Amino acid sequence: MRESRLFCTLPEYVCTPDGMAVDRHGNLVLSCPNYADDSISGCVVRIDKEGHVRKWFDVPVHPETGVARNMGIAFDDEWNLYLCDNQGWSEREELLYKGRILKLTVDEEGTILKTVVVAEHMEHPNGIRIRGGYMYVTQSYLHPVRRPDGKLVSCVYRFGLDEEGIQITNTLEDRHIFATFVTENPDCQYGADGIVFDQEGRLYVGNFGDGAVYRITFKEDGSLDENTLFARDPEELKSTDGMIFDEEGNLYIADFCANAIVQVTPGGTVRRIAQSPDCKGADGGLDQPGEPIVWDGRIIASCFDLVTGPGKVNLKHEMPAALVQLPL
Repeated sequence: MRESRLFCTLPEYVCTPDGMAVDRHGNLVLSCPNYADDSISGCVVRIDKEGHVRKWFDVPVHPETGVARNMGIAFDDEWNLYLCDNQGWSEREELLYKGRILKLTVDEEGTILKTVVVAEHMEHPNGIRIRGGYMYVTQSYLHPVRRPDGKLVSCVYRFGLDEEGIQITNTLEDRHIFATFVTENPDCQYGADGIVFDQEGRLYVGNFGDGAVYRITFKEDGSLDENTLFARDPEELKSTDGMIFDEEGNLYIADFCANAIVQVTPGGTVRRIAQSPDCKGADGGLDQPGEPIVWDGRIIASCFDLVTGPGKVNLKHEMPAALVQLPL
């Protein structure tokens, strides 16, 4: 097992760190939805390789709710920034179906020049990746879709990089749905979450509640070819939050429920490589990891440290928030 240790503690205006990306200057960019404190809205920070943190910007708030709750984050080839504003994560009725995908045009100095709402009225937008002129977004809930067996349906949406103002219905009538998933685990009805492309352009999606990773291949015209189970091992992997590949084709997964990081080899072998008991990320432990990223020759993991209850190692939220690191 690999040992995690502290990479950096985060300022007091960050209480719930989540998704990460790397900017054009090589900085680590961290999306902070800040769910743990209703008085704090979402922001984005930049972190250098020595762990120095500075706020980049406060995310433009939703005009009805007055806050932003940004989770997944990604850049396109022109360094425009995309965010999943997951307003409905808390499942409070007044916030449901107010999720958005935001596109922010950014200049080389980091100034936000323009913000566009790509899609809105989403129930639970979560992770985002960009490839080939499209953004692929996981939506962990599609509660308006009712199955006879009562099991949860979730999906991946595909939006063009130049689209805007898309009105989402959270039903199977949405023409932007690219792939759907059903969560079988009755004890954790939470669906599509982590999402990532491999070097060959295949798309991988984690079904959180089932602790399963699916691989999606594409036809020549870009439409979906196959959506098949790639990796699953209930003993080694309990839940699939954020995911990232290294250059060798190994997939690293934040096992949110188990306070663990899991590696999946190119052949689909699942192995837990690091785990912590209930702990504090500021002490270097994996405190409910939400997403990993491979950066500067190491794995950096965000400590979400908020959700408790059955099946979760985490027992309570604690400050300060932190990022931890593992050796590759």
